Amino acid sequence: MRLDRTLFSTPEGIDRESFVIATYLVEHDSSVEILRSAAALAVEQTTGTWTPVPGETPELRKKHVGRVIAVHEIPAHEFEVPRNVETRQFIVEIAYPWVNFGHQIPMLLSTVFGNISMTGKIKLLDLYLPEKFVIGFRGPQFGIQGIRKILNVPHRPLVLNMVKPCTGYTPEQGAQMFYQAALGGVDIVKDDELIADPPFCPMMDRVKLYMEKEKEVFARTGERTIYTVNVTDRPDRMKMNAKRAVDGGVNGLMVNYLTAGISALQALAEDPAIHVPILAHLDFAGAFYQSPYSGLSSHLVLGKLARLAGADMVVYPSYYGKFPFLKERYVRIAHHLTELFYHIKPTFPIPGGGVHAGMVPFMLEELGNDSVIAAGGAVHGHPDGAVAGAKALRQAVEAAMSGLGLEEAAKEHRELKSALDLWGIYDKSRDRLLFDLK
Repeated sequence: MRLDRTLFSTPEGIDRESFVIATYLVEHDSSVEILRSAAALAVEQTTGTWTPVPGETPELRKKHVGRVIAVHEIPAHEFEVPRNVETRQFIVEIAYPWVNFGHQIPMLLSTVFGNISMTGKIKLLDLYLPEKFVIGFRGPQFGIQGIRKILNVPHRPLVLNMVKPCTGYTPEQGAQMFYQAALGGVDIVKDDELIADPPFCPMMDRVKLYMEKEKEVFARTGERTIYTVNVTDRPDRMKMNAKRAVDGGVNGLMVNYLTAGISALQALAEDPAIHVPILAHLDFAGAFYQSPYSGLSSHLVLGKLARLAGADMVVYPSYYGKFPFLKERYVRIAHHLTELFYHIKPTFPIPGGGVHAGMVPFMLEELGNDSVIAAGGAVHGHPDGAVAGAKALRQAVEAAMSGLGLEEAAKEHRELKSALDLWGIYDKSRDRLLFDLK
């Protein structure tokens, strides 16, 4: 059967402002005709189904059908496929007219990776989003510069603490942990993703007590602390939680945006009554990106889409921490959060998960000053207490900024020395830790 030429184009043959371009990794049995398969993907996600239907007219197709604009095999066989090859891998690019779904993320994802996500080994690697599409989104309210202005920290990397233990404590106990971390010098304190509004630690009680402590710390140190309270719930309750928290005086919000929904995050970010920075937490992200043959690339889940939806800060796995993650992925997410994206403000990257002072110089070398060093256990598990734990992180940041080695800086700072004695220094030359993370 002859291939329908209307389903194919060159990259130069389309108006790139009218199309979202999705890039996929596809693996097939070697007997599959890749051009026919790619065309089927383009039709399935736009105008057609498994059999012709009367309403799918040539006029409708011309305006709404997807176009295959590139097919590249890995490796790039040209004159024959070796006889012993059982499967073949391809990079396929399909252009989708964004008039099909408009300025919204749910239908964008339904189009570029809806039904076809269930068709075998296929992974969405990237999305090109044209400016005319992105203009329909506001992005972060504050972004990097807005958060720096709130904190009056114009240049240095920020430090964030996750309250630990993750859950099970009272508001009063949490407020004391907040106070210690803030007094030690962290810029942002976030709830753990596992606590939102439980009966043993109500959200509004935390807001009241934590913000009282924030004022106490500011009076003592002259440094502000942003508290991102976890407002995660179903979308209607989440917005209500956010407005209650803001009315109660909180100066930041946190959302488990992948369990609540990316567009639920966007609804908060674009609500003028919710004028505080929003931190997006990564939990559930592994279900999207971890497979090499299915799902979405991590820089889409944790980078581009979160920023598009309005996250001012995004927590994601650190290469140096406790979650398995490739270094190039961790760096690339930061690029998608901070590099030029039309009018969308840059978002603070927050790599975390098992981070401590001994990793700080290497993280800042790769991510630069527009990043956030995030640690939970390294603050509250410091042998000299949480105040010392927070100080040790700040000391590591200041040492890295001044070009002073950690061991040298530790001679002047006992808090940093205690942290390094316990957790070690990352050995970059061997690309591994000098100790085992438990």
